[in-house]
Amino acid sequence: MKRPEPCMDSSGFVLLADYVKHMIQEIRYHSTYNFIGDRIDGYEEPCAILTIDAARALKDVSNEFFVMGYKLKVFDAYRPATAVRHFVLWGIEDQDIRMKQYFYPDLEKQELFRRGYIAKNSSHSRGSAIDLTLFDMRTGKEADMGSPFDFFGERSHPDYHGITDAQYENRMLLQRVMVRNGFLPIDCEWWHFMLKDEPYPDTYFDFPVCTASLKR
Repeated sequence: MKRPEPCMDSSGFVLLADYVKHMIQEIRYHSTYNFIGDRIDGYEEPCAILTIDAARALKDVSNEFFVMGYKLKVFDAYRPATAVRHFVLWGIEDQDIRMKQYFYPDLEKQELFRRGYIAKNSSHSRGSAIDLTLFDMRTGKEADMGSPFDFFGERSHPDYHGITDAQYENRMLLQRVMVRNGFLPIDCEWWHFMLKDEPYPDTYFDFPVCTASLKR
């Protein structure tokens, strides 16, 4: 059966910043500081876009953390299918490993797909997944999670215990509040969460990441 074409209808999506006021955005795939080393196709602006449902749920998450003294720091949200194709094509190219030492020092790049760190059909393209961490307003720094965003390896698994108690508790704090507000974690990345009741469970979108995509 032929896979359906990705959807270009952005009517159910919003800019996350319109819902979450106390937030820092560092959209890594709009920059060259990511596991590929290039700006990723489909990221035309460094802004986080999500489905309305996910944005509303994340607003509650943000409010809860703000009272605790944290802001959310978002690395990625909606990801166009075009960007996922960029990842897959990079995986086929054996020679390009320039960012290996920073993001996957203990793995070969082809293992990233086999082990589930990079998906060929990403939940991000359904619009209700988010990659994020906590920014501690008391210290002016990111909370120490024991590994950086997009570090591919066992050290980034949420239940990995080869880190300090404080680092592990930071991960669990993030996870507890996200789960309480309707998000689900995954077993290989402490930073990734998906809205449990996602509105488009079978649809993959491909409009670009930019504010113009949401102007109707």
